[in-house]
Amino acid sequence: MILNVKEYLTDLIQSDPSIEQKASIQVPDAVIETNDIRMVMISETVPSNPNDYFYSRHPDAAFLSTTLPILNESGIKVTGIDDIVDRGIYITTAVKTPKKEYTIPTEVIKNQLPILERELALFQNVKVIMLMGDIAKKAFNMIARKKTKKNLIPSQPTYRIRGNEYFYDGIRVFPSYIITGGNLLIEKSKVEMITDDISRAMLLL
Repeated sequence: MILNVKEYLTDLIQSDPSIEQKASIQVPDAVIETNDIRMVMISETVPSNPNDYFYSRHPDAAFLSTTLPILNESGIKVTGIDDIVDRGIYITTAVKTPKKEYTIPTEVIKNQLPILERELALFQNVKVIMLMGDIAKKAFNMIARKKTKKNLIPSQPTYRIRGNEYFYDGIRVFPSYIITGGNLLIEKSKVEMITDDISRAMLLL
């Protein structure tokens, strides 16, 4: 099914009176063949400046400035968001509004969880979900608890659990690290772990 994701999610958001901060919400601006998506990468939250978002067409989009090198290092040769989508990879965020503080309150994650749930439900052929950072893990555990009454991903540091295998509805779930942030590309050990996680995930597609 070919779908304009932004139109679909915007209609959902506007029709749900429980979702707050509607004016600040950013969602992927992409037309996607949903059946072609095999991997979903869930990052933390959207940027303060929409020009920095994954789906921005701005040449200096900050999120892509870290994501593209990491994907290329993982063996996924891409130069922009269109290449990423063409490879069957969809990137989104657990929270659709910018951070107001250093941490994101649990109530904000819960309030926006219906958006992420509907978003994930669009892709029926997904084999891998990657949780890029603690907020993504927290949001996905909220989704899992609705069905299984328990967390899927243990509440432990990522480096301790990232080598374990986790499955949700037959989908392999990889806990990893956030792929955005100005300091990321100088944190060599973390980048090595992220690229290793992505490389292992790609073997399942």
